[in-house]
Amino acid sequence: MDIPALQDFLNEAFPQVADALEVTGLSEDGLTVRLLVNDSHLRPGGTVSGPSMFMLADVAVYLAILSRIGPVALAVTTNCSIDFLRKPAAGSELTCDVRILKLGRRLAVCDALIHCNVQQAPVARANMTYAIPPAR
Repeated sequence: MDIPALQDFLNEAFPQVADALEVTGLSEDGLTVRLLVNDSHLRPGGTVSGPSMFMLADVAVYLAILSRIGPVALAVTTNCSIDFLRKPAAGSELTCDVRILKLGRRLAVCDALIHCNVQQAPVARANMTYAIPPAR
């Protein structure tokens, strides 16, 4: 799936988050998604909340996998380990760079780094495993 197809799939299958996310890059081993930050993503102090960063990583990994296997809506997260490394600067935008480490018939393992547009070091890192349903 290319970027427009991924964004269309997100709009159709997950309209509850589609307006908050934009696929900005697609590479041979992953993709990049930007969180379009609004007030619903903020915690006191104006910084992006942990649940919003988790959502960004989870959806970005999901889209990276779908970019390789096609629109399989029932692929699901089976494991996630996320490290919140530093607080994102208040009023900043976040991007998530996903690298697919293994893409098998039943499982995919990915690494996701979340960056803030005004800080050089990553603000979070997630390692995620997705289950891929058997082909019918």
